Amino acid sequence: MTAYAALRAQLETLTTEAYRPELAEIDRLSTLDIARTMNAEDATVAAAVAAQLPPIAAAIDAIAERMARGGRLVYAGAGTAGRMGVLDASECPPTFNTDPADVVGLIAGGPGALVTSVEGAEDSGELAAEDLTALGIGPHDTVVGISASGRTPYAIGAVAFARTRGALTVGLSCNAGSALTAAADHGIEVVVGPELLTGSTRLKAGTAQKLVLNLISTITMIRLGKTYGNLMVDMRSSNEKLRARARRIVALATGASDAEIEAALTATGGEVKHAILVVLGGVDGPQAAELLTASGGHLRAALAAAPARIR
Repeated sequence: MTAYAALRAQLETLTTEAYRPELAEIDRLSTLDIARTMNAEDATVAAAVAAQLPPIAAAIDAIAERMARGGRLVYAGAGTAGRMGVLDASECPPTFNTDPADVVGLIAGGPGALVTSVEGAEDSGELAAEDLTALGIGPHDTVVGISASGRTPYAIGAVAFARTRGALTVGLSCNAGSALTAAADHGIEVVVGPELLTGSTRLKAGTAQKLVLNLISTITMIRLGKTYGNLMVDMRSSNEKLRARARRIVALATGASDAEIEAALTATGGEVKHAILVVLGGVDGPQAAELLTASGGHLRAALAAAPARIR
């Protein structure tokens, strides 16, 4: 059997690659009927993610524990899976005021692969090891390999190499019993079933990956104290819209007047979390900074320790 024949045989066993004869004449349908069919397919993704919530939660708790000790969260994937990881990582600094080095997205073939396919990059586990070596991956870090099929050499190579460095590893795939799950400490297998277009895993599988990565980054940041309730108190106010949002967040958290909000933000250099602590804790800017440092950045704990807590 040739290498291609062996790979073809392997692909034919994967749910994400399965052919759906009932859709063989979808191109004959009206545009509205095709849209309805696709929409019905997409509606099943959330349930597939729900079935994996226990392993997702277990992975998040392990990730948060390492990040609390200064570790990093690294996503590694190829094609759509890699792009989803890069997207999720890129949203963390403005949303949670993280350092860009804290949550990193690696895509097989490098940044250029975000917009142009880099042929053959996904087939190299060695390339993943090189990318992680460049990051200096270590025991406090977490590497999440992302692959719809669960067989992509780049994703598996990333997880396998990370384990040799003592890092926590997570495998996110859309097939049951995948090689990626076998290689990782935590396996998340969101089985969304065959795609509307055979093998086009940018569809349901890509949507599932987006949902799971949203869960991982958002809940990890909640666990790390990056929110106060459902308010983004660590957001970075980098433009006019975000500066207005910062003031609204302080108002929602404190009920303070506009004048009080402006004074608190001025006293804290525009830091939302610190400003809330100034208003609710009855402290000044430097005291707010000290309390938050002592509480590991958790606003509720800092408020509990404030000497003149208002609420």
